[in-house]
Amino acid sequence: MSMTPMEAGTERLREILGDDPNIIDKKMFGGIIFMLNGNMLCGYTNKGKLMVRVGKELEAEARKIPGAEDMDFTGKKMGGMLFVADEAIADKASLEKWVALATQFVSTLPAK
Repeated sequence: MSMTPMEAGTERLREILGDDPNIIDKKMFGGIIFMLNGNMLCGYTNKGKLMVRVGKELEAEARKIPGAEDMDFTGKKMGGMLFVADEAIADKASLEKWVALATQFVSTLPAK
């Protein structure tokens, strides 16, 4: 039985995030989201789109990376949140860069 794009992406994230006790996964946005100290970090929607939380402070930097796309569930852009195009994260190193950028921001937030 083959995995859905969401399941495959989630497994790729699990490989990168490892067994950090401060990271949990949670069903949100119809997909699986990883939380760092209770704050949303990154995850996959049920349609298999990677979303990352880079914060408004790092958003301009993140937008310079190929593959960054507006995240807009409701037709309104969500500041500090981005989708990442599949082709931009085809290899592990590219996915790791996005996870590191999200972690850089989320690790500055107070734990929930």
